[in-house]
Amino acid sequence: MSVGVSAGAANRDAADATAARRLSSLRSSGAYPVEFYDRPVLNVARELIGCVVEHEGLAGVIVETEAYHQSEPACHAFAGVTPRTRTLFDEPGLAYVYRSYGIHALLNAVCEPAGVGAAVLIRALEPLAGIEEMRVRRGRAREEDLCSGPGKLTQALGVELTQNGTSLLDGPVVIGPGDGRRGQPRVVVGTRIGITKAVDLRWRFCLAGNAHVSRPRPQGTAIIEHG
Repeated sequence: MSVGVSAGAANRDAADATAARRLSSLRSSGAYPVEFYDRPVLNVARELIGCVVEHEGLAGVIVETEAYHQSEPACHAFAGVTPRTRTLFDEPGLAYVYRSYGIHALLNAVCEPAGVGAAVLIRALEPLAGIEEMRVRRGRAREEDLCSGPGKLTQALGVELTQNGTSLLDGPVVIGPGDGRRGQPRVVVGTRIGITKAVDLRWRFCLAGNAHVSRPRPQGTAIIEHG
């Protein structure tokens, strides 16, 4: 075995060990409390950029989100409380998982006080842990192709409809802060994609310059910093 291959394997092992320690910390005490989600959905959508989502040891850094609120027709909650949307009106900090076009399960974080239908769609991740398993599940080799879309990331993480209504604080899927090594995220703001209603709302948030953001990427939009 060449020195280069040995060094590459060692680097991967070290990265996996670091990711495992971070996920253990996330599970034990680092998941966001309910108060994080009990706020305006636009604030939560913006501040989730750079955070970590984990399911069964597989994880990624959130690099793209979209906000949805009952006041606008692109949101499922616009139709009111139904068997499908009930979770959206429940307590903040729950996972809202639904099937899109009968194919993909999409992961959302329920926000705002109970009785208000609002959620953040997790649109893209930068893979962090369990990358080889993600490649098997996705049938893709390029890391940039693993989680660069809301249906892709749930397939990569193994998130299914059974996670709908579960807690993001201590449930099968948890979300918590990043490790801070990236500094404050620079966030690009643009209009949401893949919808036909309320298309003018600039409620899409992406990590600036990140290769894992889904396409089409925001163009010519303002860059903000949160924190």
